[in-house]
Amino acid sequence: MVQAVSLSISDPEPVAPEKPARKPAHAHHAGHRERLRQRAKAGGLVALPDYELLELYLFRTYPRGDVKPLAKSLLARFGSLGAVLGATIEELATVPGVGETAAMDLKLLHEATLRAGRDKIVKRPVISSWSALLGYVRVALANESREQFRVLFLDKKNQLIADEVMNRGTVDHAPVYPREVMRRALELSSSNIIILHNHPTRDFSVTRTPIQPR
Repeated sequence: MVQAVSLSISDPEPVAPEKPARKPAHAHHAGHRERLRQRAKAGGLVALPDYELLELYLFRTYPRGDVKPLAKSLLARFGSLGAVLGATIEELATVPGVGETAAMDLKLLHEATLRAGRDKIVKRPVISSWSALLGYVRVALANESREQFRVLFLDKKNQLIADEVMNRGTVDHAPVYPREVMRRALELSSSNIIILHNHPTRDFSVTRTPIQPR
């Protein structure tokens, strides 16, 4: 017996070409970070715009992910790099994505900047180092969002003993208690004092205003 078997030959099912594998997101961010580091190394940190300088610093707080949007959000919220560093931990925390660690790291950078400026006038005659004093005052007060009453305590040679914030106020008011200032001056054996008081404004300047006794 013969069996006939019919076979139908059809075209094979088309096979879709394989799509190239996409790089994971973290690999893209890692590449961006390395490129930014190389640019900073090649051209110097001074060549970076503020948002990239801030982004480069935030790499240490956030080991992974894209922090460029966060850096730009901080600058948009506070207006300048100096104002970002001068903001309080509570103010920094109002920016989405900024946690306690990031806020503390930014304040750490601010404090280091203040101390670096203070080193230029510590144990030097303040009167003869007016330019250095102005530089320190600008760093300390230019980006304060509230009025601040600050006192530099000097010895008889006009050398700096201590720089202390005696009081913080509101955006347009800072109470002053002369008794507290004098008490602290006596505790430090200070012979002279320089009183600093700021008015929060974008146009920061320093003027000498002698106090007239009443």
